[in-house]
Amino acid sequence: MFDLLIRGGTVVDGTGAAPTVADVAVSGGRVAAVESRIDADAAEVIDAAGRYVTPGFVDVHTHYDGQATWDPIMAPSAWHGVTTVVMGNCGVGFAPADPSRHDWLIELMEGVEDIPGAALHEGITWRWETFPEYLDELERLGRTIDVAAQVPHGAVRAYVMGERGATTESATAAELAEMARIVGEGTKAGAVAFSTNRLPMHTSLSGVPVPGTFADHEELAAIMGALDGQSLVEVVPAGSMGEDPDAPIREVKLYRRLSLETGRAITFTMVQVHANPSQWRQQMDIVERANATGAKLVPQVQGRPGGLLAGWDQFNPFAKRTAYQSLDELPLEERLVELRRPEVRAAILAEDVPGDPAMGILRHSLHATFPFDGGPVFEPDPAESVAAMAEQAGADALEMVYDLMCERGMLQVFFTGYRHGDLEDLREMMVHPMTVVGLADGGAHCSVISDASLPTYMLQHWVRDRHRGPKLSIAEAVKMLTSEPAELYGFDDRGVLAAGQRADINVIDLDSMQLHLPEVVGDLPTGACRLLQTADGYDATICAGQVTFRNGHPTGARPGTLIRS
Repeated sequence: MFDLLIRGGTVVDGTGAAPTVADVAVSGGRVAAVESRIDADAAEVIDAAGRYVTPGFVDVHTHYDGQATWDPIMAPSAWHGVTTVVMGNCGVGFAPADPSRHDWLIELMEGVEDIPGAALHEGITWRWETFPEYLDELERLGRTIDVAAQVPHGAVRAYVMGERGATTESATAAELAEMARIVGEGTKAGAVAFSTNRLPMHTSLSGVPVPGTFADHEELAAIMGALDGQSLVEVVPAGSMGEDPDAPIREVKLYRRLSLETGRAITFTMVQVHANPSQWRQQMDIVERANATGAKLVPQVQGRPGGLLAGWDQFNPFAKRTAYQSLDELPLEERLVELRRPEVRAAILAEDVPGDPAMGILRHSLHATFPFDGGPVFEPDPAESVAAMAEQAGADALEMVYDLMCERGMLQVFFTGYRHGDLEDLREMMVHPMTVVGLADGGAHCSVISDASLPTYMLQHWVRDRHRGPKLSIAEAVKMLTSEPAELYGFDDRGVLAAGQRADINVIDLDSMQLHLPEVVGDLPTGACRLLQTADGYDATICAGQVTFRNGHPTGARPGTLIRS
């Protein structure tokens, strides 16, 4: 007798093979059999006729480092079929943690990843100092999903070098040896990777760069040489936001050298920057040639355009203008009354703040900024953009942004991946055999994005609804969400539906799959807010053989645990 039998579904096994109708039997948290017909009893039977049955999704780019110590649900990623997440990306995290620098680490995370500091202060348990102790703490709490952690360069460098860690100063030989020891200890204890951040625009609330941003080749090579087992390296490159046009090429060449010297795989963010939309092809050419000579470079690419939700309480391009700041503490409804006053509107629009990064992002993305007209924005026609609307009306585009934010609340700003007004470049990146789809940023950027819904976006848009270019097959999309990211991080017990594999499974009603509009919800500790996006279409999500969600609602099962390398 099996624990669970999923009967008559169309199995998409994660390998890229064509879907086939089959039964899936589960016993002891593992897949017991996948066969055309299984005649046996089970404690529970799920009728999956007319549904797709897939492996649980693996999300390798999240920031649940604090949330994972208090939250068993792990929303929003868990709402979208994700059963495994990798945390500690972008060089930021909470271990190792000098007890006197907890506030500093929270300020760094809040500045880089936009996670409310009040929620982190209230929620994080801080029952650790070293990275192995942090892993032990993660292992204590049962969850709806599994978590894996990476050792973050920022926390390590700050722990060893103190205030000097966030400067351009090189580490001493003793400091370098200690950083290598800590990272080696962390990966021996079960960390799956080491992460670092080389993007100067990523700073703490007080403007301090992530420690390690300016680390030299010697430091990176020494740390990579200390990694245990098959641990890899995750990097956010300089130039990822288009701030330095030559940086992305320099960065990939550095990764090629480091990978060849150390034998380590390096996965790094690769996006289509609007200011230089073809540069990703140059990066990809370097990757192809490097891997042909023995390097292991894996560009991590987006499955949807890089998006920001513009609004008065979200990504607010007018936030630094003095005429606006006097209103910022008002409740939104009262603020809108003031913002609609002609004299207030004129004063805010007349002001300019040189070097304001938010306004810089918006100015470069007006051609890819869209109002929400009845539902989420997937692949809209550029003729529907704010820039096109303003040109047609003979109006100033920033004035139109201001008015739309007053009238409609939020706008979708695609700041990467949409320079040509469609998703063709993204599709090319996604299907390339050397890339992996990621960058959903679950748990982070709580006030400006809701990209943790990436799996649902891919199934609804790329597989079912796309009409402005070629679709992905269900087999292609599921492989991108399961076996490919699992293989990158060495998770060989998941990502594929086959006998002996971990029973992480989704039962999906693709016909009814529907992303909802993002909402602001105050459900973090202290009532802090975040943007969340729910969806229809998940009949069941199963982790380690236990049904954790039915029709989008948690069942109370908490089989998720820590994955140790």
